[in-house]
Amino acid sequence: MKLVIGNKDYSSWSMRAWLLLKHFNIAFEEEQVSLFSGHLRERLLKYSPSARVPVLIDNGLDIWDSLAISEYINEQYLHGKGWPENMDARTRARTISAEMHAGFVALRSELPMSIARKIEKSPSRDAQQDINRVLDIWQDCRQRIVDQPSKSSGPWLFGEFSIADCMYAPVVTRFVTYGIKVEGLAKDYMDTVLAHQEMQAWIEQAKMETEIDPEIS
Repeated sequence: MKLVIGNKDYSSWSMRAWLLLKHFNIAFEEEQVSLFSGHLRERLLKYSPSARVPVLIDNGLDIWDSLAISEYINEQYLHGKGWPENMDARTRARTISAEMHAGFVALRSELPMSIARKIEKSPSRDAQQDINRVLDIWQDCRQRIVDQPSKSSGPWLFGEFSIADCMYAPVVTRFVTYGIKVEGLAKDYMDTVLAHQEMQAWIEQAKMETEIDPEIS
């Protein structure tokens, strides 16, 4: 199995797939492709017709979307453990993951992932609405766990670590980079993500990279 990723400092979608594989100790070969060297599209087309990362290559299959990669890993290697066991929680986890996958356009464009930097920037009204929505999701998910403790009452969005946490992990780094104020259960959740061993490894490796995106300031 091989996972093709972009620069760890900037590639939020790559982080999602990588974090899932690492958390569940699934062995894979990592291949990193620079997102800033010349002829990027031509280089990425060697791995995927979308010319985007990440790409998972496994058993003759090329999978080039983070959520599709997550579903494949869940089915082939995790026996469904990538999502919550409870049906209601599983449905909500899939819903908020799809929301992240398809939405938050202003947040993505105005506050791009840049782990190694600290940047002062005032979000626009649209970006602030996206930020507020993310915080509402985190707060709601964690409040449900607090209000209805069970054997799966861990510190993640749905108690136990899931694909939903992978989908929102890059946003945690964005909030750190741009100094977004976070409080309450949402802040506790951010701290959980940042303390995760594999997340720390990604962040440290991102900080060691030397390529800089000149468009982020």
